Amino acid sequence: MSSTELPSVLATSVAPRVGTVRVAEGERLRTVGLPGITLTVRSRPPVREGLPPALYVHGLGGSSQNWSALMPLLDGLVDSEAVDLPGFGDSPPPDDGDYSVTGHARAVIRFLDAAERGPVHLFGNSLGGAVTTRVAAVRPDLVRTLTLVSPALPEIRVQRSAVPTALLALPGVAGLFTRFTKDWSAEQRVRGVTALCYGDPGMVTPEGFRNAVEEMERRLALPYFWDAMARSARGIVNAYTLGGQHGLWRQAERVLAPTLLVYGGRDQLVSYRMAQRAARAFRDSRLLTLPDAGHVAMMEYPETVATAFRELLADTGELADTGPTSARS
Repeated sequence: MSSTELPSVLATSVAPRVGTVRVAEGERLRTVGLPGITLTVRSRPPVREGLPPALYVHGLGGSSQNWSALMPLLDGLVDSEAVDLPGFGDSPPPDDGDYSVTGHARAVIRFLDAAERGPVHLFGNSLGGAVTTRVAAVRPDLVRTLTLVSPALPEIRVQRSAVPTALLALPGVAGLFTRFTKDWSAEQRVRGVTALCYGDPGMVTPEGFRNAVEEMERRLALPYFWDAMARSARGIVNAYTLGGQHGLWRQAERVLAPTLLVYGGRDQLVSYRMAQRAARAFRDSRLLTLPDAGHVAMMEYPETVATAFRELLADTGELADTGPTSARS
């Protein structure tokens, strides 16, 4: 989930012992060691053998937990795995401290190459949308379909509500923010993030709020949390300024995979007006607009997103490979 919560400490490859990461019913976690990175991967046991693989990539400040509402709805369609990007969730920072969009994309590619699961149905939200766009552009052999929920693609006029997150990219700002908010409780921070990311914060259940507070407390105990946030925010800003073949919009035009685009009408971080530009940029795209959704439609309206993904599979002929079981929507 994208976030304005964010404190600056030198990255470390050694994660301290903090609270246990929450695992929803039917999920399991495992750790994958790769050259230069260690990734935590959340998965659901496939309902049967032979389902095509899917990989989910979260946004700035988020984790694989952001996909826990959507994944069970796709149990009969795909074999789901969600990754914690380096420095987020339960994954420690990368050894080289590279939190750029390219660095995160490289981590995803390393994981897919090592797992030999590709091509996958690839999902990305926010920062994860930029990361997966880059993966799909440079490694089309790894991607069956691409589903982007509020992807962080360059905007000329950034929404005012997104400015605080972008400011974290500036040197020293994360440290100032940390000192300014040192007395904020985890509950206050979660309310702020929820108000920023949800179209209707009232949709968050009391249990969901308690779980988010618990996760916030766990993350705030990590000495590298704010550093990962600030450096990843800087990575997004830097990616926005790249031109030529490395520009994200140019790479979007290179994506060959059938693409589902999901935009929320109440998104305060990625402008709703970018939906039509994205639909034109991705050559084989379908657009789902949700007027009442915010920045995390897969958490707000998981059934609707699951239905749209099933329709993508049917439209592209991929559904025939999944057998008789359908998404529970």
